[in-house]
Amino acid sequence: MKDNNCDMEARTEAASAPNGCAVRLTGITKRFGSVTANSNITMDVRRGEVLALLGENGSGKTTLMNMLSGIYYPDEGTIEINGEAASIRSPKDAFDLGIGMIHQHFKLVDVFTAAENIVLGLPGKSSLNMRAVRERILEICKKYGFDVDPDRKVYNMSVSEKQTLEIVKVLYRGADILILDEPTAVLTPQETERLFDVIRNMRADGKSIIIITHKLHEVMEISDRVAILRRGEYITTLETKDADEKTLAEAMVGEKLSLNIDRPEPHGLVKRLEVKGLSCVDPEGVPTLTDISFSAYGGEILGVAGISGCGQRELLESIAGLESTLPGSSVLYYPDDGEPEELIGKSPREIRSLGVALSFVPEDRLGMGLVGSMGMTDNMMLKSYNSGAPVFLHKKDPSALAGSVRDDLGVVTPSLSTPVRRLSGGNVQKVLVGREIAEAPTVLMTAYAVRGLDINTSYAIYKLLNEQKEKGVAVIYVGEDIDVLLELCDRILILCGGVVSGIVDAASATKEEIGLYMTKAGGPSPAPSEKGDDVC
Repeated sequence: MKDNNCDMEARTEAASAPNGCAVRLTGITKRFGSVTANSNITMDVRRGEVLALLGENGSGKTTLMNMLSGIYYPDEGTIEINGEAASIRSPKDAFDLGIGMIHQHFKLVDVFTAAENIVLGLPGKSSLNMRAVRERILEICKKYGFDVDPDRKVYNMSVSEKQTLEIVKVLYRGADILILDEPTAVLTPQETERLFDVIRNMRADGKSIIIITHKLHEVMEISDRVAILRRGEYITTLETKDADEKTLAEAMVGEKLSLNIDRPEPHGLVKRLEVKGLSCVDPEGVPTLTDISFSAYGGEILGVAGISGCGQRELLESIAGLESTLPGSSVLYYPDDGEPEELIGKSPREIRSLGVALSFVPEDRLGMGLVGSMGMTDNMMLKSYNSGAPVFLHKKDPSALAGSVRDDLGVVTPSLSTPVRRLSGGNVQKVLVGREIAEAPTVLMTAYAVRGLDINTSYAIYKLLNEQKEKGVAVIYVGEDIDVLLELCDRILILCGGVVSGIVDAASATKEEIGLYMTKAGGPSPAPSEKGDDVC
């Protein structure tokens, strides 16, 4: 493709020419035992551009960027920075070359201020001139459009403020090449647009920015070019202006795709859950949920939106019997026959013993959902081990289920007995979602079911959730992509600071409206639904 590769003249002028090569990767290969994560990758990043890096789960995107940021070292190939060969054996080497990576999970010390986090680990004297540090931070903020208080403690910051601090931190250390891993995963639309404004300012200043993301509409909005990896190999680099979402998706997976999320009309709605006055506090007594009330119906998908940490996890865990609640809280389950059953105060096993088929896909995949040292078969058996004989475990059915999940969702694993901790994050998620849906629940709660999944698998999950909806299952879907919530769900409950700030009809709501409710700045309160839900 035209201009994909930088010629020798551009390399020699990289330091001054805005479109010279900032990074050149040639023949990069990285193996982990018998698995080849990257195979003979040759590509470049220009100075003063935003390059989006796309690929399915396990395609090698993060591994490739980890080599550029000094976390891994390539087995074969060379890296050139500004036209000169570079050996990047540690993150310090990367910083010395002007490369900084902003990870999805922030590397900050909560009890330190913004300024203290920024200078933490920098070489220098035993005492620092913190006044000069603050002035330099404010200078960077003014130049690029950041909003950072140097004296603010990290534990008092929102998610977007922490992310901003991470970016300022690498700029303070002299980074000209920035790598952002899923930078908008937990941001509202308004916060995303502010971040994009900052990225545009950095690009205008000659910075090179690499974004790893699965959100194709954001790729189209912010990137100049898109590099695509597939199964560890470099496929192509496309000029964003010459591409569209469908073209990018098909290049990622190597086949034609439909990017439409079906939303069948709800029918035969049956009340399954009624939540009233649900309140929780954390171990230190800080409220995490306050007076939450809503109903969930079989035959619909109820979306839950909110900035990360606004009570989504506590809400699902309270319903599942995993979180202690305050007096006055009530979660009633309505079976097909008989009187409603109160779930508050019962353990997950007691809830199951009532005949309540409650499947739960937690936010923490390996911490709560699966046992990392076990293979797929044994993890499937965690839901059915007590149905066997007193002494012997029945593995035939769990093994068949593991094989079915592997084939249906395309789980990449050497074998069904391979410990799931050795799988990529996306494949771990496939195992967990597949197991929970296979339980044939009457209530299915999912937290970030497609986080980190490639577009092909994400659409497979959406299809599975719609299948459950059409079977009469009450699906509660906690998601971070508002576009998906609006397309997939029937109603959307919005949380802000542990309270319900609104419940809206997904078919008529807008992305901007949801974003405003997420920040408690919503417009007119939505009207109560025909089903009688109270709306805050």
